[in-house]
Amino acid sequence: MIKNISMKITITLLVIFFSTILKFSTLASENKILFKVNNEIITSIDILNEISYLSSLNENISSLENKELIEIARNSLIKHKIKKITLSKVVEKIEINDDDFKRILISSYSSTGYTQVDEITNHLKKYNIKPGLIRNKMTINAIWNQFIYDKYKKNIKIDINKLKQDIFKNENQTEYLLSEIVFDLKEKQTVNEKFSIIESAIEKNGFENSALTYSISETSTVGGDIGWINENSIDTKILDKILKLKINNHTAPLVIPGGYLILRLKDKRISKRNVKLEDELKKIIRIKTNEQLNQFSNIFLNKAKKDIIINEI
Repeated sequence: MIKNISMKITITLLVIFFSTILKFSTLASENKILFKVNNEIITSIDILNEISYLSSLNENISSLENKELIEIARNSLIKHKIKKITLSKVVEKIEINDDDFKRILISSYSSTGYTQVDEITNHLKKYNIKPGLIRNKMTINAIWNQFIYDKYKKNIKIDINKLKQDIFKNENQTEYLLSEIVFDLKEKQTVNEKFSIIESAIEKNGFENSALTYSISETSTVGGDIGWINENSIDTKILDKILKLKINNHTAPLVIPGGYLILRLKDKRISKRNVKLEDELKKIIRIKTNEQLNQFSNIFLNKAKKDIIINEI
């Protein structure tokens, strides 16, 4: 039975991969330079490789139309190049050791259900993704995250005493399964205009695929999935909005540093607090820290983008 299930999954992945390649046979026929980000080039093969990479993280991407897939891959590659260009000015060596790479690789693919390096390696082979591409992706993201932490760690604000009070308040705690779309605005664009576009996309393609297309958050590659979040980890104003949602509904745009946030409530549950205070406190601090760092990252990336020249060839 397990072998049959495994075979079905493998066949499904192969179908997704080859159907994606067939969609873009014109891109694959010759390797053309499509864009230049300063002096960094993006080719048609880079676009194909990026689509394969994004598909390996979230197979739902293959259901999108060709134009949307290319746009997602384009934006993802431009973001990657901007990070690389920015880091090259402030970091002597853009590299990580093997242990860090393995840890980051497992963390990045945890949402796919794989928890071992060998499993992930085999998974990537099904998408014809070269190890060097993955290493480069993980390295740039890891160094970028460390850079953002070093730059903004003094700006992180967490009320630890309030967190302790909230944890002790009830034996039972509510957890929410959430997805997000974080977006910013083009010049002269209003929030309502952008939200209307995203709402239409959600109605047509679903929330997860719309996150792939429109979200500037790092969670966009996994359809905006945040996972189960304890109510104590959520800002009071945002929690008030979540409490008004029915399952599978989403909020109107919420103002956050660096942009706007749409949250979708996928599920909720009540569980007993069965961990030590310090463990629970560390977990919530980690979540809140990452949330603020992601916001700082988006803010800094937008600033860095203003000094970058992007040309279509």
